Amino acid sequence: MNFVKVRRYIDKEVQGLGDRIRKARKESGETIEVLAGKAGISRVYWYDIENERIRDSLPEETLRKIEKALNLDLGVNFDD
Repeated sequence: MNFVKVRRYIDKEVQGLGDRIRKARKESGETIEVLAGKAGISRVYWYDIENERIRDSLPEETLRKIEKALNLDLGVNFDD
């Protein structure tokens, strides 16, 4: 049996996400360098996310890595 993969992209606007990430980082006591390393992203990209200056949508995979680095759930769900 053959299969065809179907991909679905969903963008969701999340107000204040950058501020919540910044607040959680400061409360964690970790530096951006440490947390960005744990999330597998650059320090500059983390900073851009906190300041909501990213060019396109933040990939969900990156968001989940940030949540894991911060050890918290930022409450962003894609349920219909």
